[in-house]
Amino acid sequence: MTGMPGDHDSEMFPMTSICDLLWNSPVPPTLDQIPFFCLCSHCKGTGGPKGDRGDRGLAGAPGSPGRRGMMGFPGRPGFTGRRGMKGQKGDLGEKGSLGAVGFTGMKGQRGFKGDKGDQGLEGPSGSEGPQGETGTCPASCESLPGPPGVQGVPGPAGTRGLPGVQGPMAPKGIMGNKGDMGMPGDSGMNGQKGDQGEQGLCECMDGADGSDGNQGEQGGKGAKGDTGSQGVQGPVGLKGNEGSMGLMGPPGPCSPAIQSSFSASLNQSFPAANWPVPFQLIHLNRQGHFDTFISIYTAPINGTYVFTFSLAVSGRPLKVGLFLNFSPVVKKTEVTIPSTMSHTVVLHLAMGDRVWLQVRDLSTNGMFTDRESSSTFSGYLMYPDSCQIPRGRGFLNTGPTVMPPFKAQDYNWDGPTPTPTTHPPQ
Repeated sequence: MTGMPGDHDSEMFPMTSICDLLWNSPVPPTLDQIPFFCLCSHCKGTGGPKGDRGDRGLAGAPGSPGRRGMMGFPGRPGFTGRRGMKGQKGDLGEKGSLGAVGFTGMKGQRGFKGDKGDQGLEGPSGSEGPQGETGTCPASCESLPGPPGVQGVPGPAGTRGLPGVQGPMAPKGIMGNKGDMGMPGDSGMNGQKGDQGEQGLCECMDGADGSDGNQGEQGGKGAKGDTGSQGVQGPVGLKGNEGSMGLMGPPGPCSPAIQSSFSASLNQSFPAANWPVPFQLIHLNRQGHFDTFISIYTAPINGTYVFTFSLAVSGRPLKVGLFLNFSPVVKKTEVTIPSTMSHTVVLHLAMGDRVWLQVRDLSTNGMFTDRESSSTFSGYLMYPDSCQIPRGRGFLNTGPTVMPPFKAQDYNWDGPTPTPTTHPPQ
């Protein structure tokens, strides 16, 4: 297009509508295809007000293709396609020529000599030889032996011996030549299309600024930022008023004043049967709950107790039991002489329960003590069930000079004998 007639400036600088067409064309023109008056270096200074939009001009001739953009980065490899169908079996190839004959293997080692055969049967006796000449009586008149007879026919041959052991196998011959390779199978299906590569870089320079685009939609709310650093501590405030008294808490645990423990040693070996073992050497018995006369411990309160015995064994086997109220709780046996025996047991006892050690009989009472060996019995209260006041000395009619109200028949190794009932229970 050209300018209006009579306008000198329009003849020098034609109308720029063609420039708009070039800039808005689907295929951007190259730099050498843009007219000089469409470049920014030849534009006028200050543009006037925008005029009315003119009619759309005729489509120009298609321009030459632009330069090819830079190749994008290769896309990610596509997924492996499905494996193609197995091709048809190729024709049977010609049979390969026979390979060279392998080397003859080495001769195997000679087998072991067979066992000697059984002795053959005794052959028949030979025919009687001819009679010898009549001898003459020598001066001594003693008979002399005649000459030996002809040797008999040899007996039949013995049975054949067992065959020798087979020699080792010869080495394997050389493998023949490999046959011809079969026809290759059909190619598999093409894989899926890869991802689109990144957009190429634009090499345009000094282009005109385009019009501002429309404002986009507001983006979503961003993620919460990181917590800031802690601020400077403020000044200490004034002391507040004293609060009201809180509620009373629950009662505390039992007082540790309830205690009970003992430890004693045997002072005489081989104790008597059917009676508590006497541990007369007292190491600890501050509360007096272990009766030193009868060697029985009485529980002062309901609770959990621990008992331990460590015994030396010598002279004879030992069978010992820990009894609770005449019933055996633990029984131990040691037959190795000399040796030691030890055991620990935890029991829950009620107030007044009695515990002691007892051997089975005189043939299994090998509990021993001397200057180099000790047999001890110990126990203590682990924790009580309640905070009742513990019982002191003199309870249950026991003491150093008072015998317990029990008979010797009550201390039975198998425990109390069950009393038969004469009437069925109601």
